[in-house]
Amino acid sequence: MVRAYQSFVRAVQCPDDEIDLGRAALAIAHSEYPDLNIESYLSRMDGLASAVRDRAGRRADCYRLIAAINYILFSVEGFSGNRDDYYDPKNSFLNQVMERKQGIPITLSVLYVEVARRVGLELEGVGFPGHFLVKYVGAEEEIIIDPFHQGEVRFTKELEEMLDGLYRGKLALRPEFLSPLSKKQILRRMLNNLKAIYLRQGDLLKGLSVVERLLILEPNSVSEIRDRGLLYVKLECFPQALQDLEAYLRLSAHADDAPEVRDQVVSLRKLVTLIH
Repeated sequence: MVRAYQSFVRAVQCPDDEIDLGRAALAIAHSEYPDLNIESYLSRMDGLASAVRDRAGRRADCYRLIAAINYILFSVEGFSGNRDDYYDPKNSFLNQVMERKQGIPITLSVLYVEVARRVGLELEGVGFPGHFLVKYVGAEEEIIIDPFHQGEVRFTKELEEMLDGLYRGKLALRPEFLSPLSKKQILRRMLNNLKAIYLRQGDLLKGLSVVERLLILEPNSVSEIRDRGLLYVKLECFPQALQDLEAYLRLSAHADDAPEVRDQVVSLRKLVTLIH
């Protein structure tokens, strides 16, 4: 477990533009797969990029490169979106996505971005509501790509239809929905997906492990400090819970849930006193 944390810390504790997104995404899986060989999966990405380069040719422009990536990933390798078991945790682990050739929008997008980077095509992750996308930004145009749907290019009308399907017409398309995310923001979104899955399944220990990684990314995140404290309560780790919830109240004294947290802190102080 310590080795798993260390690999994630090493992957993300540097300026955002120096983060190797593929390595960091694979490091998320290290706690679930302690024997994970990250280098072997990075080598597989190199191999995919080599096949894309051969397909596109030496003087390929962005269109030919996108077409070549789509051909190699989806036609040759058979990667696809996992619609049948969308909330399987394996969809959030990049090593499992590469093994099973199925994933959710964000993990397929990370793979897509990393293969593209290796062939000289810089793409950005886009935190579109409810459905992660990638974007190419050229001198005069932007191309929105949907790796979950075989690398289809999405135009404004399709994006509006996607929002209507996800939010039943209650959310209109806005320019900020297509804003690029930093690498740490992408990793945070991956971890938040995994956290939600584990908590839905009632797996508190794995949920706690994910929160610890979120706090590595953002040590001063008050919401994660609170959530870690609440998980400690459920796991009956009362001193640790008290420490986190007291810290939350110091940082967010006027939060909407502060009264409930204060009540919990009072109870925890009594419990901790009895224990000691």
